[in-house]
Amino acid sequence: MILLIYPPVAKPCEPPAGISRLSAMLGRHKVEHRLLDANIDGLLHLLQMPFPAEKVKDAWTRRAFRNIEQNISSIREPGLYRHPDRYKKTVSDIGRVLSKVSLPGSAVGLANYGHKGLSPLKSKDLLNAAGQPELNPFYPYFRMRLRELFSEKEPSFVGISLNYLSQALCAFAIIGFIKREFPGVRIILGGGLVTSWLKNPSWKNPFSGLVDHFVAGPGEYQLLSLLGLAAAEEKLPMPDYISLPGDKYLSPGFVLPYSASTGCYWNRCGFCPERAEENPYVPIPVQQVISDLKDLTEKTAPVLIHLLDNAISPALLKALAADNAGIPWYGFSRISPLLADPDFCIALRRSGCVMLKLGIESGDQEVLNSLEKGINVETASVVLKNLKNAGIATYVYLIFGTPAETETSARKTLEFTVQHSDSIGFLNLAIFNMPVCGKASPGIETREFYEGDLSLYTDFIHPKGWDRRHVRLFLENEFTRHPAVSNILKNDPPVFTSNHAPFFVMEHSKRDSTEF
Repeated sequence: MILLIYPPVAKPCEPPAGISRLSAMLGRHKVEHRLLDANIDGLLHLLQMPFPAEKVKDAWTRRAFRNIEQNISSIREPGLYRHPDRYKKTVSDIGRVLSKVSLPGSAVGLANYGHKGLSPLKSKDLLNAAGQPELNPFYPYFRMRLRELFSEKEPSFVGISLNYLSQALCAFAIIGFIKREFPGVRIILGGGLVTSWLKNPSWKNPFSGLVDHFVAGPGEYQLLSLLGLAAAEEKLPMPDYISLPGDKYLSPGFVLPYSASTGCYWNRCGFCPERAEENPYVPIPVQQVISDLKDLTEKTAPVLIHLLDNAISPALLKALAADNAGIPWYGFSRISPLLADPDFCIALRRSGCVMLKLGIESGDQEVLNSLEKGINVETASVVLKNLKNAGIATYVYLIFGTPAETETSARKTLEFTVQHSDSIGFLNLAIFNMPVCGKASPGIETREFYEGDLSLYTDFIHPKGWDRRHVRLFLENEFTRHPAVSNILKNDPPVFTSNHAPFFVMEHSKRDSTEF
């Protein structure tokens, strides 16, 4: 028996794809197992806790607690997404409740967890979190739930899927509790964040005696091997979401997450952790993907499909465009010649595509060349217009402060954004972080960025003086203040960002009764 846990806190809008894929593989091999999405369950537990009336000091907090059940229900209703201001108020009120039920020193949000005395970047702090699990705000929940599950049948193994820094402190609190109450259970730790730790050339295991096994990369075959089963390469089963609480997630219907590949088919971008960590690109055959999506759609009746790939491959884009299933879907795509074809974009829309996330990164061609993006500004311009005309929303990602960028380059990005503001639905602005396991360009001096032995990034001396402080001032004082940019940024859903953005697009399309 193995128990697979997805710990708090990550955006609670869709089920975790990782443990769902693991569940399917375990089921194929007749391994008894249970799934626990402690993220959604833990957050709902906190939101529905009684709160002493005498501690409610202001009108906002009183309103937030009074309306909490209504707000949870509303965020699951499509109608809310026709009213951005009401949506923002609802999310804000839910966040207010979480902030008030947090323990002293801790801060729980719908997408984050932090503690003023503990850092997820420091192994000693994660060990402290494991040593004192009762100080975690989710402790009453996971103590109760884990005792229930272990009383039914104590597992031999517990696998924990740790993908984000926001989950790390809670994951180790859960590990510490299990090791204290059930010392015979073996702990397996995997997931995206763990993979990044293990890929770091300077990695030295600080969790000996606490974590029994680490898994880097896709875990299906490694997990089978740890359980003493044959782990020969075989066709991956489609994910199993049946054991997860599909009606509990904070979205207007079931969102179906699906990974058609691991790694990235391009794998050349100079800023990307996938390249720095040398994660191989392993796609699932396209016809299997299409078959899986059809079967999963029949089983789960999703309102939206979320393709999780770092970049949807051209082959899969073509297959999706030809399929015409009509189920709304979105995901990450590269700027490519396919999207430069207006007829292809229309076909994508007819297939159900409601939004594409696009990593354009810069409006300066020299910067793009230095990053090995493999795209050009002119093609990006055509793609944005084609997608707009086809009725597909765009969520554009920009990166500032890369080694080749200057203030002049950054202004070219501003000019590009303003020129295409009518074709950009949403914006994500980031300041460049150099992956700690990446290879710095010649002549670039690196230095410690975040204090902590588990930091994934390193700081560097910008060769052109365009350092983080200057970049931040430019973004705050110039870029985001431009009226065209400001209007785009207002569209971004708070907290849930790109995960909820498609719902606003879908409801807008319904309102306008647009047919494609």
